[in-house]
Formats: sequence, structure tokens, C-alpha cells
Amino acid sequence: MSKDTPPSEGSGAGPDTDPNSVPGDGDRLVGKGVTRREDRALLTGDARYTDDIHAPEMAHVAFVRSDRAHADIEGIDTSDAEAMDGVLAVYTWDDLAASAAPCVLSVRSGPLDCDPPGHPVLARERVRYQGQPVAAVVGEDRYRARDGARAVSVEYDPLDVVVDASQARQSDAPTVFEQAPDNVALTATLGDPDAASEALEAADHVVERDLRNNRLISSAIEPRAAVATYDTGDQRLTVEMTSQSPHGHRSDLSSTLGLPERQIRVVAPDVGGGFGHKGHHHPGEAMAAWAAMRLERPVKWTARRSANYLEGAHARDHQTHAEIGVDDDGTIRGLRVETDANVGGYALGGGAAMPGWYGSLLSSQYDIPAISCLTRAVFTNTAPLHSYRGAGRPEAVYVAERMVSAAARELDFDPVDLRRHNQVDPGEFPFETAAGATYDSGDYGNAMDRALDAVDYDDYRERVAETDGPVTDDEGRHVGVGVACYVESTGGGYESGVVRAHPDGTVTVSAGTHSHGQGHETTYAQIVADELGVPYDDIDVREGDSDSIPTGTGTFGSRSTITGGNAVAESAREVREKARDLAAATLEADPADLEHDDGEFRVTGTDRSVSFADVASQAYGWGVPDGFEPGLESTTFYEQEATAYTFGTHAARVAVDPETGEIDVERYVAVDDCGERINPLIVDGQVHGGVAQGLGQALSEQAVYADNGNLRTASLQDYAVPKSLDVPEIETEATVTPSPVNDLGVKGIGEAGTIAAPPTLVDAVLDALAPLGVESIDMPLTDETVWTAVRDAEE
Repeated sequence: MSKDTPPSEGSGAGPDTDPNSVPGDGDRLVGKGVTRREDRALLTGDARYTDDIHAPEMAHVAFVRSDRAHADIEGIDTSDAEAMDGVLAVYTWDDLAASAAPCVLSVRSGPLDCDPPGHPVLARERVRYQGQPVAAVVGEDRYRARDGARAVSVEYDPLDVVVDASQARQSDAPTVFEQAPDNVALTATLGDPDAASEALEAADHVVERDLRNNRLISSAIEPRAAVATYDTGDQRLTVEMTSQSPHGHRSDLSSTLGLPERQIRVVAPDVGGGFGHKGHHHPGEAMAAWAAMRLERPVKWTARRSANYLEGAHARDHQTHAEIGVDDDGTIRGLRVETDANVGGYALGGGAAMPGWYGSLLSSQYDIPAISCLTRAVFTNTAPLHSYRGAGRPEAVYVAERMVSAAARELDFDPVDLRRHNQVDPGEFPFETAAGATYDSGDYGNAMDRALDAVDYDDYRERVAETDGPVTDDEGRHVGVGVACYVESTGGGYESGVVRAHPDGTVTVSAGTHSHGQGHETTYAQIVADELGVPYDDIDVREGDSDSIPTGTGTFGSRSTITGGNAVAESAREVREKARDLAAATLEADPADLEHDDGEFRVTGTDRSVSFADVASQAYGWGVPDGFEPGLESTTFYEQEATAYTFGTHAARVAVDPETGEIDVERYVAVDDCGERINPLIVDGQVHGGVAQGLGQALSEQAVYADNGNLRTASLQDYAVPKSLDVPEIETEATVTPSPVNDLGVKGIGEAGTIAAPPTLVDAVLDALAPLGVESIDMPLTDETVWTAVRDAEE
């Protein structure tokens, strides 16, 4: 069963999250809102980002990028650039091909239905999207490198272009890869198509919708960057870079450069936002590393914002046709979905893998007995698509929630009543869905009730019932309330955690995850402090160095606390038990007779005790008892055997001006359940950030291509990320339903807000406009989009 926590106010601090709390001896820290220890350096300018790194004789690399979306390369003239002062070298694919390195980015998408070539670090013979790197110029400084890049001349033979995934499947569409003549990289089917068809045929009503999940561009505050240094003596390459997964990038660089992993070290310093696109392999870091080895001097590459928008990492861009079958009593009988997912010009990772991920996650809080999801990954002449905060789960939840709301409105059900009628009951867990997922725990109705109470949903519905037409405010704006219920699969894979007690009793914790806003330095220290009874301030947490940490998967997919946190916890417990055995030998007692509390081991019923610090000193000294290995540390490789499913309900109240299309988000309430909360203050912060990004997708963000493949939203002038004034006060509440599939009882939270916010906002706007006859609307809900929907409905 779940347990409620008090509502948060404003900043997210509530009675259980005291931002001024200072942990001390004897306090249990797990569950307390300890302020993040990482923030001091970030706020005072003492953080060390990749572009802050300088090395003697460091050069800089800049790219010549294609200004065509699809073309054969007829020739590249580098002579003018090579003659410029300060230009050290100019490279094309021919130079890379002449080396021993493969210089091709590996496809990390899993099996495809075709065998397209990997993404070359520099284009070979043909470019397939605007912004693809064609040549690289290395200069004494970044300005000379960029000047040199402008001096390179490239001759192209243009080819026909296709930018829309559904159009790319047409018989007359240009072919992006000969290996995929129909431009389909992968077709994935999840669920049972026959069962879904039968359920829809048997249902009393079938509601259909065409939905579009808009294309996004990751806009982290820090662009991607890398500094590569090659030690010719040790023959080792060190790459300091913006990475969510240092060990993963080590493996990628090994494949691209043809070096064994033992000769590569990847270090991720402070990273200004990840959001998925810093978890994938890109030409920039590969080119910097290759050039550093060739020139035998350090080489830095820092992406420009415009370059990041052209080829950094796009996301989403799904076109979906969905059908939901509902009986007269409101029982959902089946759901059938067919989606074209745009993966861009190359299959590089999250994009092409998404059909399988998307389909398997097309599950919801509802007991739907028959589900079918057919998804196609389609090549186009656009930038490659990768995973972006949520990675498949926002797309899946968006479809499910839009269809439930559409059925409710079309069949005259209250949207909340239809949801409640079909929600999985708390006593049914673990619950296996028709899509093959097994939910570990949940109390969906409780979280939904909390969200509805917060936005005064019952009072609003009374006004709707009493009003002949739209509900309006004093300014004549149409008021609507939207609700979205979500389930998020979190965690996955394995992770390493090392806990080492030093002779003075202080502790170093190392993990294969990487913190770039998640607060691991704080939460991991809280976990270890509780397990060992060591003062919080005596614990140091380290991540981000492939040399000093055995191995690691990284931080993405709401996985760090589940995998990294449990790995660290298991290692801490093993250290504690070894310390117990050492203490027992010192106290000449049976280990079972020792109590451990507040950093001391005490013989039960006596005053005989020894501190953890004294035991640690003994573990490294001359007094190690016979039969004990010297040292006091443990390494755990934690593998998550079952998925933990976060859930929640978000609700919003909006006011829409039908004359201008302007939307005012008056209230936004997020009620989330991520199991046990290690640090509620950090949980609230993650929800705030996720909701802000979700609001951006819902209201303003969209990457748009012209028919010729030119990106029309290539800068922040045209790509509208939300400003501080655009984000309302986010009210956070929580229920706590511990996960039974891991010892900490935790579930992930980092992407919940991004998943829930888009369907919540769209539902609220449709609720406001439904009396005018507006049945569907696609994101982003710009003023023009809303105004046009109202005018079309009037006509």
C-alpha cells in the first residue's frame, strides 16, 4: 500500500524536506531533504566544465558542415584553408580512410531490418542531412579553426530530399540508403494484433485519432565538448568530455578509433545538462581524439549552438494513428496503434531503437486486455534522432492518455470517471499488461485523488454541469482542466558501486553512474551514511572517470538511484559486516552479539564498544586478526532483475483566449510516486525540471524542416524553449509505494515530469475548447495553432 506525504509548497520544500537541515551524527538521512552539496561550486562559478579545460599546445577543431540535406560530394577544395596562418591541418574522409582507424560511429540501435552503413566521422561520398560534418579544420585557436572551415569549398550534386517519415514510405520517395529501399529501418510489433482487432470489433464504440508527437531538439545549457590528449609514451588516449556514460563513450571511442579500451580513458567533468544527447556517440569527440593522435598534441572541440541544433540530437517526431475500443459501461476493450517514427539520416541509437522500446512501453495505468502496437523506424534526410528525456515513454503515454480522453469526450464520459473505471486496483500487483510489462507496485487511484483535490476538480465539474457552453473566467477566457495518468518504466541494466573506508574512518564512494544535475553526490552519501553510521560530511562521492571506477553503464532512463544507489548500498553493507567481524575480534565477542549504531559497534548489554573509525584503522594496520584480508572496501556489480514502475497523476487548469489563442497555465499539480524517496528535495527538483521541459514540448518547442531539408528552427531565435515567465508555479505532492523489486524500495523520477506534462496540458486545452467543437489538436499549442483550431471548428 502507498503512504501519503504532505503537500509541497512553492519551492518544493515541505515538512519532510527542510532545505536548511544539516545532517549530523545519529540522524537517519534517507528520506530527508538534505540540500545538495554539489550546488556551491555550480553557484559560485567554481564548477569545471569541459570548455574550462586547457592544456599546453592545445589546438582546436572546427567542422565544415553540409549545407545540403541530400547530395553527392563531387569535390572538396582545402587549399585555401591549408594556406591560412594558424591552420595546422585540414582533414576529409580520405584522410580518415587512409588511417588504421575505422572512423565510423557504431550503430547502437540493436538489430535492424536492413544493414545501413554507420555514420562516418566525416562524410564519405554522400551527405544525408543538413549539417553533416564534411571536413575538419584544426587550428591554433578556435577562431583560426573556424576561419579555416569557412575557407573550405565543397562541390555538391544535389539529390531529391524527403523529411517526413510517412512521406518517406511512399513509393515515389527518394531513397536515403540503398540497403533500405523503402526507407524503413525497422518494423516492430508489440502485443497481439489479432486480439486487438477482435477487441475493437467487439467493442460498443471505437474512437480514432491521428496524433503527432512534435520533433524536439535538446537544448542543454552546455553544448557538447571534448578535449583529447594522446600520450605517445604510454600510448594512451585521454578524452575529457560532456558525457552521461564515460564507460559507454570509452567503448564507442574504442570502436571508432580501433584502440583497445585499456588504452582509452574517458573523464566527464561537470556537465551542464544531459537529457540523452550526451549519452550518445557523436562525430565531434571522435574527430578531436583522432586529430590528437595524428598531431600528437591536445585537441579541443566545442560545439556551437547552431551546430548542435543542426546535428546534435533531435528527438520524438512520431506520426500515429490510434484506435480505442470502449463499451457502453466505460470498459476499455482494446487499443491499436500504428506509428511512423522518424529516425533521420542515420541509425545512431535511441532513434532507431525506439519502435521496440515505444511499443513495449505502450502500457498505462489501465487494465486493457488487448493491445497492439506496430511501429516503423523510417530514414529521412534530417538530423539523426536520439533518445531525449523520457525516451519512448513520453510518446507512449501521450498516445494512451490522448485516446482515453478522446473516448471520454466522444462518448460523454467524465474523463476522470473513465480512467478510474479502468485503473488497475492496488490488490492486483504485480500486474502483467497485455503489452508484456509487469508492474511491480502501485496505488493509482490514491495519486489521482490527490491531484484532483489539489485543482478543485469536483468544483470545476459542477460548474461545467451548470453552464450551457464553455466555462469562462472574468476576462471571457475559456477555462479547462486536464488530467494525465502515467506509468514509467525505470532503471535497467547493471551498475558498479565501490565503497572504501580509509584508515581514519572517512569513506570514498565510487559509482559507474554520472551526475549532471541528479544530485548523486548527495543521495549516495545519504545512503552510505545510514548504512555505516559515518558522518555525512566524512563521505566523498566520485563518478565520471573510466580509470578509477571498475565499469559503469551511466545515467539515463531514470536508472541511477535504482542501479547505482543499490550498488552503493550493497557495498556499504558488505563493508559494515566486515567491520563488524573485525570489531568482534577486537572485543572478543561473537559478531551476532554486536549492535551497530551511530558509527559504533557495541556488545549487547554492555558498555564495551569500538568505533567504526578505530576498526578502519585496524583494517589497514599491523593488528589485522588472522584470517582477515587487510583493507576495508567492497565492490558490487548490481544488476536489476525486474523493472520498477513509477506512476502518478498530473493535473492542470488553463485559461484560453479564443480570440488570440493565448494559453495561461493557471495551476499545475504533479503527484508522483517513485517509491521510497532518498531525498525528497531532489525528487521535487527533478519533477520541476521535467515538467518545465514537458511544458516546452506542449506549448512552444518544435523543430521544423523546409521541404528542401533546411532546418528552419536552427537557433534559439526560432526554436522556442520556455522562458522562466512561461513556467507556472509547479505544485508537487507525493505518495510513496515502495518497490518490492530492489532493497532500497526506490523507483526512478528524473523523467516523470517530461512524460506527464504534454498530455496534461493538451487535455486541459481540449477541455476548454471542447464546447466550441475542437476535438483534437497537435503540439506545440502555440497561439496560432489554438486560434486556427478554433476558427476551423467554427467553420
